Amino acid sequence: MQPRFGIRTKLLLSILAILLVSYSTLLYSTMKTLSASLRTEIDKNLEANLKFARSQYLERAQIVKFSLLQPTMSDVVQQQIRTGNRAWLSDRLERWHAVLPFLQLMVMVDADKRVLARLDGSANGERFDLPGVLDQALAGKRVIISTEIVPAALLCRAGVRDYCRLQKENGEALVVTVAVPVLDADGKVLGCIVTGEILNQRQNLPSELKELFGSDVEVTITQRGFRIASTLAEHFPGSTSLSPRVIDVLERGEVFRGEAELGPRLYETAIDPLLNSRGDFVGSLSVAVSTESFKKIRRENLDNILASAFLGILCSFALAFVASRQLTGPLRQLAAGARRIEEGDLDQRVEDSHDDEVGMLASSFNTMACALKERDQIITRKTVDLQELNEQLEKMVVQRTCALTMEMGRLEAVLTSMAEGVVVTDLNNRVVLFNPAAQQMFELVPHRVIGQPIEQVCASEGFSPLLERIRELGESNRPIGSREELSVKGKRLNVYLSSLSDEQGHFAGMVLSIRDVTVEEQVDRMKTEFISTVSHELKTPLTSMKGSLQLLLTRGKWLTEIERQLLAVCLRNTQRLIRLISEILDISGIESGGMIFNFKPVSVGEVTVYAVEEIKSYAMGRDITVVNSVGQHLPLVYGDSDRLIQVVTNLLSNAVKFSPEGKVVMVTAEQEGNYVTVSVADRGQVIKWSDRDKLFKKFQQIESSERGKVAGTGLGLAICKEIVERHHGRIFYTAAKEWGNTFSFTVPVIGERDGKGQDSHR
Repeated sequence: MQPRFGIRTKLLLSILAILLVSYSTLLYSTMKTLSASLRTEIDKNLEANLKFARSQYLERAQIVKFSLLQPTMSDVVQQQIRTGNRAWLSDRLERWHAVLPFLQLMVMVDADKRVLARLDGSANGERFDLPGVLDQALAGKRVIISTEIVPAALLCRAGVRDYCRLQKENGEALVVTVAVPVLDADGKVLGCIVTGEILNQRQNLPSELKELFGSDVEVTITQRGFRIASTLAEHFPGSTSLSPRVIDVLERGEVFRGEAELGPRLYETAIDPLLNSRGDFVGSLSVAVSTESFKKIRRENLDNILASAFLGILCSFALAFVASRQLTGPLRQLAAGARRIEEGDLDQRVEDSHDDEVGMLASSFNTMACALKERDQIITRKTVDLQELNEQLEKMVVQRTCALTMEMGRLEAVLTSMAEGVVVTDLNNRVVLFNPAAQQMFELVPHRVIGQPIEQVCASEGFSPLLERIRELGESNRPIGSREELSVKGKRLNVYLSSLSDEQGHFAGMVLSIRDVTVEEQVDRMKTEFISTVSHELKTPLTSMKGSLQLLLTRGKWLTEIERQLLAVCLRNTQRLIRLISEILDISGIESGGMIFNFKPVSVGEVTVYAVEEIKSYAMGRDITVVNSVGQHLPLVYGDSDRLIQVVTNLLSNAVKFSPEGKVVMVTAEQEGNYVTVSVADRGQVIKWSDRDKLFKKFQQIESSERGKVAGTGLGLAICKEIVERHHGRIFYTAAKEWGNTFSFTVPVIGERDGKGQDSHR
């Protein structure tokens, strides 16, 4: 038998469980956040101290650098170095040492690394070679600051007498060196001043570091992993040398980070490697930050959180006990009232003196009986509201109908005023709309057309070719369109047919748009004839002008340079006008049928060879290489050799014109069925989609982003298109995937292939 708990017990247990879970979650998240924050603070503190330690480590070296830079630029010092005045230079070295007393090593050498002066005053001219530092300063002509391990023998030769007795024991010292080259006004190296501060002899370095970093930060300097200066006490374990694992990290030039227990305290350490001028590991600079204060803060916060959690749970439990007693009493009354209402006593009321959720529940019980009595009143009120909504809906329908009527009027006015004839049919292809322009073209009145099948309307004279297209549109299950050209009673008409679809995509009628282009074609023909006539009239005088200008340029030795340039400009413009007129005459002759084509068997290889020869000089002027890969194995084609050469030459001219300098233009050809396809490919910028429709139209020029709008007539591709179509072929454009354009055209071969692979002539 399961135990039964009252509302009060369940409430208390629930509140206790919620408190335990919430405080546990709060404690976990707070400690996690606090630990992360302390970890971040430790890392920031460690990084800041390490950065400060680096700056303090090289502070004296920077002082030496800027103290010696100005004297080395003095003309007096440079002159004494040139003459090798060792007495004067030794005296000058003593003065500099008085300003920089912390330096144990000061040597002045010439450009051959021979000692000119040193601190002990003796200088016998022997070579002083500090590998790496001195070589880099003399070769690079710049100040070199480096940390070096210097043998005792070299220090003894440099005048540091304290190390003369250690040279037999292979002693060495960690030295912060500064090499300042002496340059004359022309930048020539005269010599170099080499200084050094021996860190092993800085007895007061630990106390200086302690004053800078405080008691919570320990700083250590090591030489090859062995401590030479530190703020730590001598007896601390692990403080005299670095472990091989740490040295391995430092030798790779990386900073080591980790925890270390130094004496009774735990530290976070960061060890920065000290590298000499050649990048070799010579020592380290380490900073250790104590974590005791951070751990103390974490312990105090944990104690405070646990104490507040304990007090909070006790107080919350007491308040929950009091609240549960106040809550269960009214609930019992509500339960008794609900039972009586269930028995049918709708006049039952419960006390609703409370202002909380229990009071709201009691108020709901009290209003329930009243709601039943007011049901009829509510239904009546809703009916009135529905009637008002119906009236508003009827008004909206009337307004919408008026708007649609006005819209139909506007549409009818537009169709009435249109110059193009418009005919619209319904699902059964019966005419439902026939505007005045269509009446004039069909010469039919509307009352004889509206409601009639479109086939019957088109059966009149001149429109019968539309019947087949109308039948195809009616049988199609998708919206399609087509364009037809008709000649009706001396008029040229363009008819556009388009099908209509309903919501399900089924055929719902069609639209016929008829346009009279008779006047436009007459104007176009007159324009073509006018251009042809003017071109004929202009070509003869321009030819005479060209000959005269050429004669003047070749025989006019008395001309000045400016006059010759002006005549050359006139000659180029005259030649350009002659080419323009020739192209206009060609296109005019092709369109009018006046151009004569001499069709005969032609070799495609010969055509491409002649075309490449014509364009060769132009291509060489633009540094373009034209590669002709057309072989002689291709069959003969049937065409006019001169016109085909003209087509290939125009395509090559465009390819060279729009290709970047230094690129290659390819000419290829291959047989495809009964045609030979000739292609010209360049490496220019791909033509935009918006410009591709204008490629083969007259007087259309394409702009290039690299060269702008290239000069030309815009007739070359149009002439090519007319010539190729007269050869019963086609010309087309293909864009490369990334870069380049290809123009191709087809020409029919003379014979077709039979089943045995032989050519049979037509």
